[in-house]
Amino acid sequence: MMDWTDRHCRYFHRLLTRHTRLYTEMVTTGALLHGDVPRHLDFNCEEHPLALQIGGSEPEDLARCAKLAEQWGYDEVNLNCGCPSERVQRGAFGACLMAEPALVADGVKAMRDACSLPVTVKHRIGIGRDESYGFVRDFVGTLNLRGGCEVFIVHARNAWLQGLSPKENREVPPLRHEQVYRLKAEFPQLTIVINGGVTTDAQIEQHLQHVDGVMVGRHAYHEPWALAGWDARFFSATNPVRDRAEAEDQMLRYMDRLVAQGTPWFHAARHMLGLHNGLPGARRWRQVWSDHMLKALAPAEVSELARQGLRPAAGAGAGAGADTMLPATA
Repeated sequence: MMDWTDRHCRYFHRLLTRHTRLYTEMVTTGALLHGDVPRHLDFNCEEHPLALQIGGSEPEDLARCAKLAEQWGYDEVNLNCGCPSERVQRGAFGACLMAEPALVADGVKAMRDACSLPVTVKHRIGIGRDESYGFVRDFVGTLNLRGGCEVFIVHARNAWLQGLSPKENREVPPLRHEQVYRLKAEFPQLTIVINGGVTTDAQIEQHLQHVDGVMVGRHAYHEPWALAGWDARFFSATNPVRDRAEAEDQMLRYMDRLVAQGTPWFHAARHMLGLHNGLPGARRWRQVWSDHMLKALAPAEVSELARQGLRPAAGAGAGAGADTMLPATA
């Protein structure tokens, strides 16, 4: 989700669901220790509960970054051991770390020693063409026993580290959700969250019969209205917005604040382009909000142009026709 789930995206998603846990895009330890820390770690207070996702492999560096996460007020720090991109592999982190469980365990322990936040790990069920359950079982067991990790977010696909692009790695290796279910059965004391291929509320409910939580990424980004029914459906809470128009109005106020602070509004608007997907006029609405010729206008003026011809579908209240993102973690 790099370059996607920035603070503007997370603010928008939080308008749609108050109770799911949101995750940042992955930030490398090098970027935090040698780069612009406020740019990487600043967030809106409305985003809680919020986890910082870190990419790295050196225990000392990971510990320093975990301490930063705590100082900046995050609710969780997550170590990414699932990203399959070659660029990440060259940095010796991401999915290739699954081949070094002892090193990952040392990193997790260093992070836990450095802060009081929950330290979690996101990973795949395997790397390469080895589909044996024993590989992921031993990885989880080592991180729990040696590193003290108690929460695992498991993408139910192998990561093929050679021959596939990151996009293909989300689609080509077969989904094997039963491997994640088996982890929960074998480690009942651990929190196991499933990820990968989740696109409907019915799938979320099915997974929750076997594991503790469900993470949804790209589907939630492309179909954000899916989030709008989750608080009522999965948390027995009131949905935060009545309809898409209310969500857009709240984003308009947010974009006005950004402009007042000197940030162009289109940095935030790009994240809500999927809000009206499936409704008559949605294509024109997206085109207007994406039109570079309109960047000099105020957000309310762009909204007025975008809404022309947009007609709500019958019964399109919060969550109506929604697919899904995530309950116990997000």
